[in-house]
Amino acid sequence: MLGLMQSQGLLIHMLLEHAQRHHGDTEIVSRRVEGDIHRSNWATIARRAKQVAHALDADNIPAGARVATLAWNGYRHLELYFGVSGSQRVLHTLNPRLVPQQLAWIINHAQDTVVCFDTSFAPLIKAVQAQCPTVQHWIALSDETPAQALDCAPNVRAYETWIAGHSEHYEWDEFDENTASSMCYTSGTTGNPKAALYSHRSTMLHAFAAAFPDALNLCSRDSLLPVVPMFHVNAWGIPYTAAAVGSKLVFPGPAMDGESIYKLIEAEGVTMAAGVPTVWQMLLGHMQQNSLKFSTLKRTVIGGSACPPAMFDSFEQNYDVRVIHAWGMTEMSPLGTVGVIKESGGTKDGDRTKLLKQGRAVFGVDMKIVNEHGIEQPWDGKSYGDLLVKGPWVIDTYYKSEAPPPLVDGWFPTGDVATIDAQGFMQITDRSKDVIKSGGEWISSIDVENIAMAHPCVSMAACIGMAHVKWDERPIVVVVKKPGTEVSKEEVLAFFEGKIAKWQIPDDVVFVDAIPLGATGKMQKMALRVQLIDYKLPQD
Repeated sequence: MLGLMQSQGLLIHMLLEHAQRHHGDTEIVSRRVEGDIHRSNWATIARRAKQVAHALDADNIPAGARVATLAWNGYRHLELYFGVSGSQRVLHTLNPRLVPQQLAWIINHAQDTVVCFDTSFAPLIKAVQAQCPTVQHWIALSDETPAQALDCAPNVRAYETWIAGHSEHYEWDEFDENTASSMCYTSGTTGNPKAALYSHRSTMLHAFAAAFPDALNLCSRDSLLPVVPMFHVNAWGIPYTAAAVGSKLVFPGPAMDGESIYKLIEAEGVTMAAGVPTVWQMLLGHMQQNSLKFSTLKRTVIGGSACPPAMFDSFEQNYDVRVIHAWGMTEMSPLGTVGVIKESGGTKDGDRTKLLKQGRAVFGVDMKIVNEHGIEQPWDGKSYGDLLVKGPWVIDTYYKSEAPPPLVDGWFPTGDVATIDAQGFMQITDRSKDVIKSGGEWISSIDVENIAMAHPCVSMAACIGMAHVKWDERPIVVVVKKPGTEVSKEEVLAFFEGKIAKWQIPDDVVFVDAIPLGATGKMQKMALRVQLIDYKLPQD
């Protein structure tokens, strides 16, 4: 027996129609590449997204074709999110921090037909366009096609010219909710990057779950600043969830420095912000140096990498901003867990330890940890193992992959090593490839990094294992000093005493000017190892 309910597919254009109808006057604010502040609203975004759909139709771009974006967080990028996917094309977000060779490989692998790019990336487009034979249309995200864009690719058109004259009304087709909606490539830390191909159904379910009170807890009263880039995992799905609940969106554009982010938060009454620790580090540094406070910001979502305890305490204690720890992956759309205490009434004494973990699984995601033999480990907060996940917005297989499907008995292996406690709070202890095993004992690089980051003179720290004749591996910590401070190797190592076991204390401290970062602010340990290829551990 079937239920007697209306049948309507879960399609992304539904989010936009809802936002237009019920939250049309809610603002969408963007700092543009040009440096000015642009103001729009959900009703205008919806009308212009429909013009995008018409423009694609006029160019005879078929359903299923990949339309790429190389762009910062802004209103035009948001219009493309809905106009491309809503008209049955696939939105393919490109990472502008890739080198030209990597970018060209991804464009060709995806077989992108259209590339829409912010004008600040014109040099990058110029470097790759001759290597991208599948691209038929180059669209500069600008009012008029500037001179630098005209030189970067053949027949470049300005976005505003491209959509101008097209109707602001569009009859969205009804189609299978499992139709591909968007695409994002992994960081490719080992070998070529791999593509996650999301569906309308998976994106919609992810948007619903993200809004739950025990997830991101978004609503129409929020003014939301997604610092996490729209070119990476669709900005953690925030643009879709914001449309579903009618939140105000505030886009930072290319200005990611602490001063610019702070001014935008204050000017636009931002209540919630989402980003990675490296961005918040710049923000907090600016505020500390200038004795500033927040007037409206109430909570921040921190993901991408673990939030250092010192950063957590600074937000909570110094600025009265609630920190929401989150974890996920490109292959998970990306939301997997969120750090929200179960008891009502806010946090209590003793909750800090739990809130520093990556959090509890949101509805729709299941997880487990297994040992090297695939045997599930207990949820006791001590036993660790490889983290596996499954759910309706978790990848089944990679796009155009020649490798065997990644699933293990229906579970996706994340590559993370984790513990799960009795209340379901998961904590990432390392990446599988970053686990340091010294003399048969396991050392968490994250624990080492968090302690180093708590030192008042340390701006950033990365722990990696180095080959050792006797112990197989020994940890070292690579440190970037805070500007205007001085600290010795001996002082940093002394800071570890009493905080972890003596044998877990790094053997050495290496000071560098900068630690390589990926597009989302994650430390690139592979690049760091290459940088230290000639390094030798101190003699015992």
